[in-house]
Amino acid sequence: MLGDVKKAFDESAAVIALAKDRLAGRIAEAARIIIEAFKAGRGVLLFGNGGSAADAQHIAGELVGRFRAERRPLKAEALVTDSSVVTAIANDYGYEAVFARQIEAKGSRGDVAVAISTSGNSPSIVAGLAKARELGLKTIALTGEGGGKCAACADVLLDVPARSSPRIQEAHAVIYHIICEVVEREAAG
Repeated sequence: MLGDVKKAFDESAAVIALAKDRLAGRIAEAARIIIEAFKAGRGVLLFGNGGSAADAQHIAGELVGRFRAERRPLKAEALVTDSSVVTAIANDYGYEAVFARQIEAKGSRGDVAVAISTSGNSPSIVAGLAKARELGLKTIALTGEGGGKCAACADVLLDVPARSSPRIQEAHAVIYHIICEVVEREAAG
């Protein structure tokens, strides 16, 4: 059992180190896009399914509340939290439309859409990114290695170099915490 615990730590550390080497420039670019949106009075719409939905909420909380410093709130919304809207769209249009429909209602040119999917192939996530791109939003996708179908819809692809969902999600948390820290420092003063 102890060996399994240590192995999981080692695997996570290795994935995070590899992500640093491969993605640091793209992480900085994602942060720059978000900073520019906030400075222009625009906002960020975040979405994902399952654990990635929880990550979307986590990021929105860090931006609207605070990450590490006292500052003005930043305009961010997780599109996974309104169960009435999500279930109405899923019922009337199918689950694939739950994020695209909300982006169409809430998103505007200059906003940023942040999609989170370990596989990069979830139909609802791909449809949300495609709608965001169609409407002129900047798009950022946090995925696993290669980005799946999300890769074609992302202005910035943050594809963690791993295939294991837990290791990908662990690296996603490190990546979005870094983005929140940089954004907080630069966009909120």
